Amino acid sequence: MLAKLIRLLTEPFRRSIRNKLIFTMIFLSVIPIIAVTALAAENNRKSMEAEVIGTNLSNMKWTGVYLGEQFSQLNNLVYSVLISPHLSDYLASTEGSLLINQFAAQKNIMDTLSNLFYSAGNHVIGVELFLKEPRKLFTISGNQYDLETSPAIPSPYKQLFEENKDFLIQSNTLDEGHFQLIRSINRFENREKLGGISLKIRWSMLDQTLDLIGRGKDHQVLIASEDGNVLYQRFGERPSDNIMLRIKETTEDQGYFRMSKEYVFYNTIDPVGLKLITIIPTSFINKSAQSTMRFGLIVGAISIVLSILIAILLAWRTATPIVTLARSMQGLGIIKETELPQSNRVDEIGLLETKLYNMSYRIREHIKTEYSINLEKKTAELKALQAQINPHFLQNTLQMIGSMLFTKKPAESYEIIRSLSDMFRYVIRDPNDLASLKAEIDHLNNYMLIQKQRFYSKLTYHTEMDESLMLSPIPKLTLQPIVENAFFHGLENKSGHWELSVSVVREHDKVRIRIRDNGVGIREDKLADLQKRLHQHSGQVWTHGNRIGIQNVASRIQMHFGPDYGITIESELGAGTTVTVSIPIAGGDQHA
Repeated sequence: MLAKLIRLLTEPFRRSIRNKLIFTMIFLSVIPIIAVTALAAENNRKSMEAEVIGTNLSNMKWTGVYLGEQFSQLNNLVYSVLISPHLSDYLASTEGSLLINQFAAQKNIMDTLSNLFYSAGNHVIGVELFLKEPRKLFTISGNQYDLETSPAIPSPYKQLFEENKDFLIQSNTLDEGHFQLIRSINRFENREKLGGISLKIRWSMLDQTLDLIGRGKDHQVLIASEDGNVLYQRFGERPSDNIMLRIKETTEDQGYFRMSKEYVFYNTIDPVGLKLITIIPTSFINKSAQSTMRFGLIVGAISIVLSILIAILLAWRTATPIVTLARSMQGLGIIKETELPQSNRVDEIGLLETKLYNMSYRIREHIKTEYSINLEKKTAELKALQAQINPHFLQNTLQMIGSMLFTKKPAESYEIIRSLSDMFRYVIRDPNDLASLKAEIDHLNNYMLIQKQRFYSKLTYHTEMDESLMLSPIPKLTLQPIVENAFFHGLENKSGHWELSVSVVREHDKVRIRIRDNGVGIREDKLADLQKRLHQHSGQVWTHGNRIGIQNVASRIQMHFGPDYGITIESELGAGTTVTVSIPIAGGDQHA
């Protein structure tokens, strides 16, 4: 099945040089365009990827700088409290000063924190100051102005003390809208942590800066702590644990890495040490490249279509003269006039066409000359045969006439002599090669009259004639040689009674003349060889001694009337032979 399918697909290319040339030119023209288009698309994708990576690295760097400046401004607010003399006075008052002095110092701290709160802007929603000793917690916000004694260290300051940090940023999981920036209060002499100052700040103060690197909801922008915890993300799904683990493990301040479905860019925010992270899906880069690739593919597709059309046109124009030459060679007959088209081409193919035309013309002329010479030779041989009567037949006839003069009546002897005379007249006097069927039948009857006289006791001769066909043309000496061969090959070797019949009938547009004998018949191998030679139409003169052979008769019929006419032979060994002669009805076409 597979071999049949392969043969079905390859057969048109095996048999046609035009199809081969078209396929080859299409292959040679289309493959480079496809390869160039694919490489251009891939290079475009890589260029787009490099551009996106470069742009985001630059944006991350500058956004980190802007965020660092904002955090620096918040630090400056805290420093303004740390360097405040009221904080030093309060710390000093807690170490054994008078109560009235402590009250005044507390009031100054509250005033300082209030000034900080109201001057920090809307994004700062609260200010706290906590001192471990005497566990005082100052709280200033929009709805709170309080000083309390805390029984325990509040959680953010507790972490500050336990981890011995000077700086801490915490995001409340219950309220993700703000974060706390906490800085420790250290004793100058030994860096002992005395307490801490914290600012409660809205994350929204960073949104405008984060918008510099955001590109819609496809880009995830977030701020994470050094240990990989997400502190702030405006929208989108939380990044996977693998991404945050990679962020935590990075040692570089800035860079990017690629995951299976996204690109991750990161940058460390100075001076707070937070990580600014941007996650861009891979599909975003591919989508950006696809718009450019689409134009490239359209141009590539148009180029491919044009290349195919041009390849087909060139292959067609190149192969057409070759195909024409091949078809001309295929249809070049030996005698048939086959006119080759004249070419206007001046290249090698045009030269080949011209040479083929000249060669075919010379070959045809040569064949016609040789054929004419051969035909004239055959005609001369035929006329030489026509000019004589079989000497054996003549000898036998004369002996028969001599014996009849003593045994028969004169009228019977005269009848034989008259028949022999008419046979000589028919052969010698009429110079034309064609005669009417009636003249040929009369000639045959004269011959059979003599044969019946010779074989009176054993020969029966029957005729069945359609008189309307008697004017049909037939080559002279067509029937007598066939009947003579019937005697020579069939009847003379048969013992018993001889029967020979001749019928002339109309079948369609032909005249069928059937000559039947009940002779010994022809062996199958000899009959096949005879039928083969009759079918080959070789035109050779086939004779036995001085007899005109059946193949010669068939060749003359075909030369006069064409290949549709001639002789066929049917025979059965021991039963007899039937020879059928086909000629046109009077008025039919003649080739000679």
